[in-house]
Amino acid sequence: MTDLATIPAKKRPGKGTGDARAVRRTGDIPGVLYGAGIEPRAITITVRDIAKHYESGRFTSTLFELNLDGEKMRVIPREVQVDPVSERPIHADFQRLVAGARIRLFIPVHFNNHGDSPGLKRGGVLNIVRHEIEFFCPSERIPQYIEADLKGMDIGDSLHISHIKVPEGLVPVIRNRDFTVATVAAPSALTEVETKPAAAAEGEAAAGAAPVAGAAPAAGVAPAAGGKAAAPAAGGKAAAAPAAGAKAAPKAPAAKK
Repeated sequence: MTDLATIPAKKRPGKGTGDARAVRRTGDIPGVLYGAGIEPRAITITVRDIAKHYESGRFTSTLFELNLDGEKMRVIPREVQVDPVSERPIHADFQRLVAGARIRLFIPVHFNNHGDSPGLKRGGVLNIVRHEIEFFCPSERIPQYIEADLKGMDIGDSLHISHIKVPEGLVPVIRNRDFTVATVAAPSALTEVETKPAAAAEGEAAAGAAPVAGAAPAAGVAPAAGGKAAAPAAGGKAAAAPAAGAKAAPKAPAAKK
């Protein structure tokens, strides 16, 4: 088994908000230890012993050995409260682990063989849907991470949880569906190239479309069959039809002989 990092801790007799504030004023961090059938215990930890592990980004999925006044035990951090301004830990809860126990926690995913993915070679983009996956894990075999293989993935392909070989004993919390972990998406440049020809084709089709119904025909162009106006004679001007209801002009009197 891998050696675990040790976190020194001390028991504190007080409990409650007032006691926790008093601990913080001394520069330490209050915490609670529970699990394995024991009564929850109030503990105190120094800031530096927590901060250096918390800043790694995997604090709540890492096993530690807690040295509580000389009593050593395997624990895992379950909840950490941070200061909203400094973002430094101000409280930490630890769960004690015993042999045979199963715990629920998130395990990071590492993606391998980027160079063996045809889609990534063509400029595709790896879209990671889940950087971590939640599992039920045996307390004796908690991996630091699981590995996902990108070999053979082309643009448009998806990597599901069923494609990942997980260590023995790990069971995904989500079991009712084969959820997606990552996809290989087309690069934005390729998307733009495919979109522009389509837009140009649509523009050309619109330019050659028939005129809108009811629009006046262009000058000198005969109306469509069935129209009321007759086509003008070649090179001539069409005579204007009299307005509806207008009287015809009187004929000029004949010249007297």
